[in-house]
Amino acid sequence: MNQRWKPSVTVAAIIESEGRFLLVEEETPEGVRLNNPAGHLDAGESLLQAVVRETLEETARVFTPSALLGVYMSRYVRSARNEDVTYLRFAYCGTVGQAEPGRALDTGILRTVWMTAGEIRAARERHRSPALQHGIDDFLRGKRHPLDAVFTDPGLYDPVEKS
Repeated sequence: MNQRWKPSVTVAAIIESEGRFLLVEEETPEGVRLNNPAGHLDAGESLLQAVVRETLEETARVFTPSALLGVYMSRYVRSARNEDVTYLRFAYCGTVGQAEPGRALDTGILRTVWMTAGEIRAARERHRSPALQHGIDDFLRGKRHPLDAVFTDPGLYDPVEKS
């Protein structure tokens, strides 16, 4: 029996303040890379819950989404690790509050950094994903979709068994 192919669903936060974007520096198999606060969707959570959780874990800041920025697909093949993964990334833009004092950053996150769009573009070789630059560019172009463009059925939280 063939297994159904499933992409890895991730979320990302595009956060701009005073011309700078909040990024994280993180350890990856390819070395230290820059990324938006981002991570995987967990079972039983909505995309909005996931992006708020991931941003808090990676930046120690509470994220308030204001719009869906875009949906991005990319594929990574790491032959040395026998990995072939397709990512489906839902990027949201919004704002963050101040960092919570004493809150540790997620494992692998070295620090947060605020960078201009030009600084981010100049550091392209350090991007963890091509979706980082695409998200920044879409944000700067004014691309926005309403948060309700992605519907979460209440059955996600209280599944109804089908007979």
